[in-house]
Amino acid sequence: PRMLYLTPFTTEEQWEAWGEEFRLDRPLPVQYLVWLGKFVRGDMGTSLREGRPVLTIILKRLPASLQLGLAAFVFSAVIGVVLGVVAAVRRASMMDYVGRTFALLGQALPPFWVGIVLILIFSVRLHWLPTSGRGGVTHFIMPAVTLGWLAAAANLRLVRSAMLATLDSEYVKLARAKGVHEWVVIWKHALRNALIPPLTQMGLTLASFIGGAVVTESVFSWPGVGRLALDAVYNNDYPLLIGVVLLISMLYLVVNLLTDIAYGYIDPRIRYS
Repeated sequence: PRMLYLTPFTTEEQWEAWGEEFRLDRPLPVQYLVWLGKFVRGDMGTSLREGRPVLTIILKRLPASLQLGLAAFVFSAVIGVVLGVVAAVRRASMMDYVGRTFALLGQALPPFWVGIVLILIFSVRLHWLPTSGRGGVTHFIMPAVTLGWLAAAANLRLVRSAMLATLDSEYVKLARAKGVHEWVVIWKHALRNALIPPLTQMGLTLASFIGGAVVTESVFSWPGVGRLALDAVYNNDYPLLIGVVLLISMLYLVVNLLTDIAYGYIDPRIRYS
């Protein structure tokens, strides 16, 4: 870290003072324990570039990432689940081919390319949507679609596969034999039991949306945590980068825990005592 402050006028006394300030004059295990003790107390250190507390900088950017991540999650979940159910119910029909084509394109097209094409069509040519920045509802549309495109395709494939297996099960045949309405059979009995595999994927996706949307936030100049991590890499701001990585790690842990808890509410066969 001292190399970032180094100038032709830096004296040896200043160099040693920086080493004492950053605890670089101590053995590596001691340095780590000192940092860990501060982290437990909520002190992630100070940004080398901005000179402000890392936690303050991250918390300022976090709301923007949360909003974009949740918008992309809703888009990917709704599109993936609805098209997946329709493709499974209408197997080998035109709707099934449309859904499978969407899934193929969703997993083949890079997100940065999708974002640039959306900007070219809806901003440059049609002038319908803003090109970048964070503002009103219109600012969310293209970033959310770009970020959720790949996840929507993955959700569609998982929901379709799970629904095909569930629709052939005995309890679905029994519900139909008892005269239960087809809408109830599909959306209540079949979908609820088919949601476990897609739910796991959605949980991991939500965490990646909030903490790891580096490409999308860069394309649309979105002031979120992903772009903050990229800036920290460019500026060699180690404390800030470590803080962002730890935040993303904690998000994955929390979302995985909430996903496991949700299993018990979706599938009656799973209960926690």
